[in-house]
Amino acid sequence: MTKTSDIEPNTPRHLRITDPSPWVARFAPLIKKRGTALDLACGGGRHARYLLGLGLSVVLVDRNTEAVADLAENPYAEIITCDLEDGSPAFADGGPLAGRAFDAVIVSNYLYRPLFEALIGAVSPGGIFIYETFARGNERYAKPRNPDHLLKSGELLDVAAGHLQVIAYEHGIIEKGPIPGVIQRISAVRDPQPHPVLPD
Repeated sequence: MTKTSDIEPNTPRHLRITDPSPWVARFAPLIKKRGTALDLACGGGRHARYLLGLGLSVVLVDRNTEAVADLAENPYAEIITCDLEDGSPAFADGGPLAGRAFDAVIVSNYLYRPLFEALIGAVSPGGIFIYETFARGNERYAKPRNPDHLLKSGELLDVAAGHLQVIAYEHGIIEKGPIPGVIQRISAVRDPQPHPVLPD
């Protein structure tokens, strides 16, 4: 994994973070062994790198994938350079993710609501949806401040309702970590059976 000291000082803030989110790491044990994962809006690939280290096959998607180019030769990593918001839906017929499903769908610090339905649909039976990003109230702390880029209270619960079983959900102020602010996050599975409550 890249050391923080090795990162250029002009690197954008989100690319300076190299450790996986504690939320993702907490629920990664529920991902099927040797399964597949989608790291949407992967940025510098911190979650993809973590999941590859767990023995998963990972599809990394972002509109700029230069920061993960070093993974191009990894047989378990598939890199897709794709603008998720330019009007050519990634999940639609002919799109690079059309008809594909994954044992884990992971999104962190990214919000584009038109993708919600497709992301839920991309969770395989028995798979898990792990999502976290900024929520209303974050405008008091830092960017993003535009309400279009901030989740409403309970919004991720509404997204999962009727489709997935929610294992854990949080919404509140996170003061520790590389990007403090108001965060909403969810872990939910496409499985009606009870799952263990994992420790923080």
